[in-house]
Amino acid sequence: MPTSSFTALIDRIARRSVPLLLAVLLNGCASLDYYSQLGRGQLQLLAAREPVQAVVADSTRDERLRQRLAHAQEARRFASDALALPDNRSYRLYADLHRPYVVWNVFATPELSLQPVTHCFPIAGCVAYRGYYQQGRARGTAALMQRQGLDTYIGGVEAYSTLGWFDDPILGSMLRWDDDRLDSTIFHELAHQRLYVPDDTAFNESYASFVERQGLRQWRESRGLAPHDDADERQRRQFTELILATRERLERLYQSPLGDAQKRRGKVEVFERLRADYRALRDSQWRGDRRYDGWINGSLNNARLLPFGLYDKWVPAFATLFREVDGDWPTFFQRCEALGRLGPVERQAALEALAPDRSQTKESTQ
Repeated sequence: MPTSSFTALIDRIARRSVPLLLAVLLNGCASLDYYSQLGRGQLQLLAAREPVQAVVADSTRDERLRQRLAHAQEARRFASDALALPDNRSYRLYADLHRPYVVWNVFATPELSLQPVTHCFPIAGCVAYRGYYQQGRARGTAALMQRQGLDTYIGGVEAYSTLGWFDDPILGSMLRWDDDRLDSTIFHELAHQRLYVPDDTAFNESYASFVERQGLRQWRESRGLAPHDDADERQRRQFTELILATRERLERLYQSPLGDAQKRRGKVEVFERLRADYRALRDSQWRGDRRYDGWINGSLNNARLLPFGLYDKWVPAFATLFREVDGDWPTFFQRCEALGRLGPVERQAALEALAPDRSQTKESTQ
């Protein structure tokens, strides 16, 4: 899969999944068939792992592979030495499953609602998807849900974290990315190992996204490189804002007193407006860059919009927190852990106090 800001966006949205084998085994509601396929998939991944150091030292292996893994190990050392992220075997192992995605996630919503169908596990908490190690199984599940009248979406996952329950490897699919994306993903996933709050995806992903971005800034600076070009990031953010505006229109429509038939017609109109707004933005500000055309021209439904907005929501709050501790990573993590111990209402209030309005959010992500 070629590297681009589009694939980075879709990957960021889809890959932050945690299909924990132990969580599934502890979940009495999970079917035998479902958790057995998760178990087989995770075991296949574990069996494919090999030490990165051994691959790099093996002159019979592909030279490009050895170079990429050697680079990744430099970023991995920086993560622990400079960013105070966990110092363990994760991302010091390599596994190639010889397929573009390691997991396929199935998202679902009712036809006239943006509320996700959730699945809850004792360790990972409740998440808005189910993960499958075989694409055919994901498609089968989506088809059954569609017969129940649900909107569905399947997202391919190129990498995921098990939150430290296993030694997570660098995957062959990750080596298709450029250096910045590979390095920042390692920072992001190790941040999840440092702190994860069940049932609060927006907190977890915003926190890890801040660590990813700030870590990449410091990593590039340590290597004497210029700051990362934010043009693609700004474009990604503009696209996300279009999706969030569409979600708000749909929310108002679904909560209105209109009948279901009128809501269905309105739903079609909202998605057509999204396509029109996208084309206007693309042609006026992006100089005709068509990297999102495939997504926008595909089948649009509620489930396809679900993941957007979760990964940036509280990034400005964590940026403020980082400034308050003068960029000291251990103290920053202690403050984040304290936020994680709060109840959901208190935690949201604390985050809002750190990033009180949307204008601040936009400014901080420029």
